[in-house]
Amino acid sequence: MNIAADKTPKWALVTGASAGIGAEFARQLAAGGFNVVLTARRQERLEQLAGELQQQYAVETLIIAADLAQPPAIKTITDQLAANHITIHTLVNNAGYGVTGHLNQSDWQTHQDFMQVMVMAVIHLCYALLPAMQQAGSGHIINVASLAGLVPAPASHTLYAASKAFLIKMSEALALENEDKGIRVQALCPGFTYSEFHDVVGLREQVSQMPNYMWMTAEAVVRESLQELDRNKPRTVMINGRVNRFINRLANWLPQKTAINMVRKRGKEFRAEK
Repeated sequence: MNIAADKTPKWALVTGASAGIGAEFARQLAAGGFNVVLTARRQERLEQLAGELQQQYAVETLIIAADLAQPPAIKTITDQLAANHITIHTLVNNAGYGVTGHLNQSDWQTHQDFMQVMVMAVIHLCYALLPAMQQAGSGHIINVASLAGLVPAPASHTLYAASKAFLIKMSEALALENEDKGIRVQALCPGFTYSEFHDVVGLREQVSQMPNYMWMTAEAVVRESLQELDRNKPRTVMINGRVNRFINRLANWLPQKTAINMVRKRGKEFRAEK
């Protein structure tokens, strides 16, 4: 990723930075010369990654261990930024997970925590960090959404696709609101990506049966994201990979009833029932 011509050191903030796409964003941004603020729940993982970035890329790092399911976490993050005199140029809202099962198979607190992480924390960080980007006349916001937010939603992950669809629409609005302020906003929409995500939600056995061409590496997903941001006129909704772009086009071309029936059939093959 390119750095502005003035060569002034810039800071990126990556949520969910302890593994997968988040950790890869941290690596590629550091390789591009960014100092990086790393936030996630797992302090030890963050310390390991920070050490790697400092040694390999000679950048500065700041670790903020925080649980975004707790609303005060955003103030913890912004207070730490202020205390360290850090202004964020690039925000990567990556933190996320899945809740399996039908809506009433989990207690309400589980859903509330999920939506706090997936939606409210993203809005809050954008709200908190946008003014400094606007004042500087430069900045990037990457909201990690999903192909799931663009195609019909399957059963047993009731709120996941809905939360990702929200991020896509919010990103579209933010992009238009800030296009004359030097700020680029991207809704990143990967499909199946090699990471810990499917282990955490208990779907490793099911998704391992899927063909290799359906999968992308976190490295490839992040590389495409950052390359798109560097284009003269970047797309706001960035769908990773030819296969995923084809799936999105197919879902939009098919009659809605047909698309939903396909999701109903295929969804049973890779979901975990409680």
